[in-house]
Amino acid sequence: MLDVCLLGSGGMMPLPYRWLTALMTRYNGSSLLIDCGEGTQIAIKEKGWSFKPIDIICFTHFHGDHISGLPGLLLTMGNAERTEPLTLVGPRGLERVVNALRVIAPELPFPINFIELSEAEEDFNLGGYHIHAFRVNHNVTCYGYSLEIERAGKFQLDKALELQIPKPFWNKLQKGETITEGDKIYTPDMVMGAPRKGIKLVYCTDTRPTASIVANAKDADLFICEGMYGEKGKEEKAVAHKHMTFYEAARLAKEAGVKKLWLTHYSPSLTRPEEYMEEVRRIFPNASPGKDRKSVELDFEE
Repeated sequence: MLDVCLLGSGGMMPLPYRWLTALMTRYNGSSLLIDCGEGTQIAIKEKGWSFKPIDIICFTHFHGDHISGLPGLLLTMGNAERTEPLTLVGPRGLERVVNALRVIAPELPFPINFIELSEAEEDFNLGGYHIHAFRVNHNVTCYGYSLEIERAGKFQLDKALELQIPKPFWNKLQKGETITEGDKIYTPDMVMGAPRKGIKLVYCTDTRPTASIVANAKDADLFICEGMYGEKGKEEKAVAHKHMTFYEAARLAKEAGVKKLWLTHYSPSLTRPEEYMEEVRRIFPNASPGKDRKSVELDFEE
């Protein structure tokens, strides 16, 4: 099961009723954060979740509303006596940007590992997640993220018995280990069925619609996507500033065949996103406006 919380849903600046866009997930005792703008700490506290288990922070890009809350968060994590390493992921230049911000947080009781993205698409496994970063189209280098919890096939007892595999090896084979006993080699594929459908969450913001978003959001259980503007007449502004409208996000969701769409990263001038949802749902029926602390538990399908 994957716990998901949209900590904030605003773009550009925090407002009294809306924190800046940030996403937090929890899986197997580890937490992951995407973006960390001003006020993210307060949003986490309002949700009632903890800072200490955050092991991974992914950054879409280096605009202030997506990263300026990092120094304070690092200090809070240090004050919580964290000693475990923290991994930061983001576009090329991440270490330089973070070290500049750390002028006000120079001493921390935990190490920071950096993964800098330079290719159009990159994959890595961290904290039980398969993370796929894909470049989108903003006025600075910007990435979207696909988070997947992969799921192995079922253990096939009949095969284990047929092949006379010793029972003490079953658990290790289920965990993907290969076992050698004398001249015999036991591999997971001997007893495991085909991989089952996992959980897929896709998050992207600060971009124009791109083919890479559709490709990477394909069949996602939840697609959290920027909808900077809901009002009519803002299409030219969206193009000029390389953002998206509600309706463009809905079309991406439809084309990608996702299960659910949450809109986020609203313009400060957009006070009531619900007013525009009727038209959005004509394009993609299972769409809803993101709001601060909007949460869901994503579980494996049986």
